[in-house]
Amino acid sequence: MVQQRKDWADIDILDTFPKVLQYNAEHWPNDIAMREKEFGIWREFSWLDYQNRVKWLSLALQEFGIGQSDVIGLLGDNRPEWVWGELAAHAIKAYSLGIYQDSMHDEVAYLINYAQAKVVIAEDEEQCDKLLELGDTIPSVELIVYCDTRGMRKYDDPRLVDVETLYQQGQALDQAQPERYSALVNATHGNDLSILCTTSGTTSKPKLALLHSGPFLDHCSAYLRADPRAPGDNYVSVLPLPWIMEQVYVVGQALVARQIVNFVEEQETMMSDLREIGPNFVLLAPRVWENIVADVSARMMDSTPFKQKMYNWGMKLANQALEQGKRSKLAEFILLRALRDRLGFSNLTSAATGGAAMGPDTFRYLQAIGVPLKQLYGQTEMCGAYTVHQSDDVDYDSVGVAFDNAQVKVINPDSNGVGEIIAQSSGMFTGYLNNMDAYHEDVRDGWMHTGDAGYFKPSGHLVVIDRLKDMSETSQGARYSPQFIENKLKFSPFIAEAVVLGKQRPWLSAIICIRYAIVAKWAEQKGIAFTNYTNLSAQPEVYRAIRNEVQKVNESLPEAQKISKFILLYKELDADDGELTRTRKVRRGVVAEKYSDIIETIYSDQPNVDVDTVITYQDGTKTRIKTSLVVETLIEHQPQPITREQRRIA
Repeated sequence: MVQQRKDWADIDILDTFPKVLQYNAEHWPNDIAMREKEFGIWREFSWLDYQNRVKWLSLALQEFGIGQSDVIGLLGDNRPEWVWGELAAHAIKAYSLGIYQDSMHDEVAYLINYAQAKVVIAEDEEQCDKLLELGDTIPSVELIVYCDTRGMRKYDDPRLVDVETLYQQGQALDQAQPERYSALVNATHGNDLSILCTTSGTTSKPKLALLHSGPFLDHCSAYLRADPRAPGDNYVSVLPLPWIMEQVYVVGQALVARQIVNFVEEQETMMSDLREIGPNFVLLAPRVWENIVADVSARMMDSTPFKQKMYNWGMKLANQALEQGKRSKLAEFILLRALRDRLGFSNLTSAATGGAAMGPDTFRYLQAIGVPLKQLYGQTEMCGAYTVHQSDDVDYDSVGVAFDNAQVKVINPDSNGVGEIIAQSSGMFTGYLNNMDAYHEDVRDGWMHTGDAGYFKPSGHLVVIDRLKDMSETSQGARYSPQFIENKLKFSPFIAEAVVLGKQRPWLSAIICIRYAIVAKWAEQKGIAFTNYTNLSAQPEVYRAIRNEVQKVNESLPEAQKISKFILLYKELDADDGELTRTRKVRRGVVAEKYSDIIETIYSDQPNVDVDTVITYQDGTKTRIKTSLVVETLIEHQPQPITREQRRIA
């Protein structure tokens, strides 16, 4: 086991976030704690700056009557004010509630009303608009704190207050009563409930997991022992802050190990901002890693024949070396060093992916180019990840081994050793807000029943296959994991999303979404005319290209798991339409219900699906889509009658 560094905060004594922050500000006041890129310039905040903002905000909120057991919502993109607001809530013994910045009005209203939030700290005019448009439907909200003043002068709602006004009020209170904030911090305890964290909500509305400061920090320390960081290491925050793993890195680990958290200017500038920082560690969702790999492939399409040959040669050398557990010096010289620099990964000592499964092909590619990628596994309820690969023991098919504060078991295994994964750790949640029945369903005898299927390799590595409820069987008795096949499909740079169908059907099929940016570039090179996503996805040349990609995947699958038919969907799957969770996991039930007519046609002998529908965009505008989707057949089968049960579980 890696020993805990002596210069990390001692969380046995400093058992709440505000206590650790106060300690850091006292001992390293001028060290950089955060950076934010604004108008093209990186603004730096020291630990003392961090402490002061939290202090002033805490005192001002307390003067507004906000205090113990109240809920403070945080709505906006990843910004320093988001984190300061969270710690301010904890300093006055209130609870923080992160709300995804791209949440629709009804999602925001649901969370605010469910938690009875009294205060919402909103990033800007866009987020304030959501709250103000909800009007009387969120009666618990007494105060809306906005951080960006642009566009806010036209509002006169009495609940609105500028965060700078609160800082000024808090500063005045601190000058008048200099010991007041320290007394607040000293009164916090590690067993205090601190965070209401939304679950992913793959099957229904998200639940709110109850997380406590002390166990949270203890779990962060265990993670740091498994995958160490050093003070001053740079981390770039790009995944949504309401997600549990971003909470672990940006709040918990950054406080304990004094990492520098960097906030990018916009999601669109993420890769260029990341390259400027050259982080030591980065966490990206599988979808983002897949996009990076796909973008490299797309750029190679645009390059000269010579560069393409050099790239292919370099990757061949890199993969050969990887198979032997080595690095190719020649591949480093001709390709890999420059490629990592172009991506912003030159200084990486560790990288991680989590939140959903990543295909082994993508994992292997990133390892081959020298990205020290590790797979994580965990749940919101368990304070995020509790397994990770060790630096010298990476297994592409697994999610590594458990932290030293966690235990993992596989129960009720079948003949192949596959069963349900259960776990416990020091960071476990203590319940769901207003839903303890659900807690007792998930936690039995101190063990969290994850609902995931998996098994242990002889090496001790945990392999996660899929959700138990998603593990499927065809009507011919062939078992398969939709997620496993979907990840293989998404390794293609042309495929952004795939949903594999076949439960209680005679054979497997798929609904596929093209990766628009890359397929569009490819189409332009080929001289294929198109107008938009729907039109491009219907082009015969695109169908042929995707057919080739699916056939490549079929070659690597057993006969019973091959994709027999597929269609290219006329739109991307979208969280706003309920088809994905906010953490980008597929809601299979929603997809099955929404596209039931398409699924029926796939399993018939019809060659096309006629679509006439209306899409509503986030800004409220609507557009009508009228098209005909081709059912592409790779393997011929006799059409099967569709039963009511099949229609229900497709």
